[in-house]
Amino acid sequence: MSRTRIVIMGAAGRDFHNFNVFFRHNPAYDVVAFTATQIPGIDGRLYPAELAGELYPAGIPILEEQQLLTLIPEQAIDQVIFAYSDVPHEYVMHRASEVLAAGADFRLMGTNATLIKSSKPVVSVCAVRTGSGKSQTSRYVVAALQAMGKRVVAVRHPMPYGNLVAQAVQRFSEYDDLDEYECTIEEREEYEPYLDRGAVIYAGVDYERILRQAETEADIIVWDGGNNDLPFYKPDLHIVVADPHRAGHEMRYHPGEANLRLADVVVINKVDTADYADVFELRETIQTVNPHAVIIEAASPLLVDKPSDIRGKRVLVIEDGPTLTHGEMAYGAGYIAAQRFGASNIIDPRPFAVGSIADTFAKYRHVHGILPAMGYGTQQIHDLQETINRSDAELVLVATPIDLSRIIKIKPPMQRVRYELQVIGTPTLEAILRETFG
Repeated sequence: MSRTRIVIMGAAGRDFHNFNVFFRHNPAYDVVAFTATQIPGIDGRLYPAELAGELYPAGIPILEEQQLLTLIPEQAIDQVIFAYSDVPHEYVMHRASEVLAAGADFRLMGTNATLIKSSKPVVSVCAVRTGSGKSQTSRYVVAALQAMGKRVVAVRHPMPYGNLVAQAVQRFSEYDDLDEYECTIEEREEYEPYLDRGAVIYAGVDYERILRQAETEADIIVWDGGNNDLPFYKPDLHIVVADPHRAGHEMRYHPGEANLRLADVVVINKVDTADYADVFELRETIQTVNPHAVIIEAASPLLVDKPSDIRGKRVLVIEDGPTLTHGEMAYGAGYIAAQRFGASNIIDPRPFAVGSIADTFAKYRHVHGILPAMGYGTQQIHDLQETINRSDAELVLVATPIDLSRIIKIKPPMQRVRYELQVIGTPTLEAILRETFG
């Protein structure tokens, strides 16, 4: 019987995971190619033979998504698997329409086919949109479980932008590990806050292998999700974070809506800076779509070391990159801090942008007045540094979760804007965790 010929559309995360758990050793399918989008520099490479398995001794090419519609007839593709996240429902159906018109089936894979079962209890923390606050919620959960006397290991949604074989299983317990794996800014934003707390976090490419290694040193696994993707591990408690600054998005983005429907607990974050009408609208939606979910409200209070230094200054604001780009936020914690503490001017970085940073502004035209902390490779990190130094800022406010001074050298003085989850009222996350995991 001939094998079903497959293309997997992805962004170097969910696509690799779906392949690993469902297609890698499945003789009924022939994965002809991956196509890549969202992340610069992923296309033009191979998913290596060392990871692809015995059915793919030459590896699998990773092509630009723009090649998909010519690839389908040229390679007699039977099915196209859509496997990336945080995109509008309408966007998904436009891709589906293109694929169907080209003659192939269009497929979304569900949790039954893609979740891995752990031998240890799993708490998953996901979201309805990028930038909702799932990472700070994950860290809050880790701290709460540690306070209960549990050995906790976090596993982060993949960001494998380097050597895929070397990054198959990554374990981070010290800052030097970040340099050893040549982590990008986006990776550091996710891993470094765990290291600040003395916690261990895993990531990589092969999440079955990652899980089995993490299980050897954990009582409980915490899945720290990426974008608004579904978890890779079957959760015993599924926590989903929602953002009232984007009320309505929870029902308009893939697969965020699926996360909302699956949630055991929904955290409405940022209630301290959101309009109450939006909080109320979001709560009503949750109760309608998932009436069994426990709803918790939380704030993300801002902390800066010297707020008086901001007053009257021309300030350049740097925010978390993915939150601004495919997360579509027009501002973040840094912008709010600059306004709250009296900056005289928030500088538009676009006139100073160089190289790949200028390309980012051209692609994401809703981003202005703030600088996304893009750093997917050495050149982009250099472009970010040059953009900052070309500005006439008197102060740089950095609202990413990492200390940028570890990897770039900038001329203006810098302050960090920090934010941590603060649960408001009852029930609390601690109470739910204690009830579930004792």
